[in-house]
Amino acid sequence: MIRGIIFDFDGTLIDSYEAIAESLNHVRATFSLPAFAVDQVRPMVGHGLERLIAEAVGPERVEEGIRLFRQSYAQICERRTSILPQVKQTLDTLDGRGYQMAIASNKPSYFARDILKALEMDHLFAEVLGPNDVDRPKPDPEMLEIIIMRIGLSPEEIVYVGDMPLDVEAGRRAGVAVYAVPTGSATREDLLHARPDRLLHRFADLLSILPSLSGAR
Repeated sequence: MIRGIIFDFDGTLIDSYEAIAESLNHVRATFSLPAFAVDQVRPMVGHGLERLIAEAVGPERVEEGIRLFRQSYAQICERRTSILPQVKQTLDTLDGRGYQMAIASNKPSYFARDILKALEMDHLFAEVLGPNDVDRPKPDPEMLEIIIMRIGLSPEEIVYVGDMPLDVEAGRRAGVAVYAVPTGSATREDLLHARPDRLLHRFADLLSILPSLSGAR
């Protein structure tokens, strides 16, 4: 029986693409490169900051690019990020049904925590991990494995919910069930090809799949 839910963050719970694009374009402008449109940035998100910056300005500029990105993003991420449709109500309901919830994201956890606090959702999650907390980012399963250990459940009691084939791979490697939602950068076709255990039509579909646990408040 599922007792714990681990979520990806960007594209699964929140829409932060405009904020990421703005900060990425700040970096590109510093190197005299033209701005990206948000739709160009969207498929670049989710693989970690180093890869994002390398794709945007070149691998030889990653160190300086990361420094510039962090400075910009820290100033705008809270006010330029929004909760995706159906997410807050669904999370509140799942919390009331007794599920332990956590986040495993390739976004640095210090940014994720700040955004969660600004959106008044930080109290819902027992753990929030990012690539700065582990040796290897997703699709390596390390983040998921640490969360599973910390919340005291077995992989068989966990479902991982994400919006990218990378999330499906991470969940598979961690030995947990994986549900995919087409609310981020990947298309439904991409997600179908990745073969999650379930491909949801919308985030709120979780409520029809995950019933109230015995003894839930």
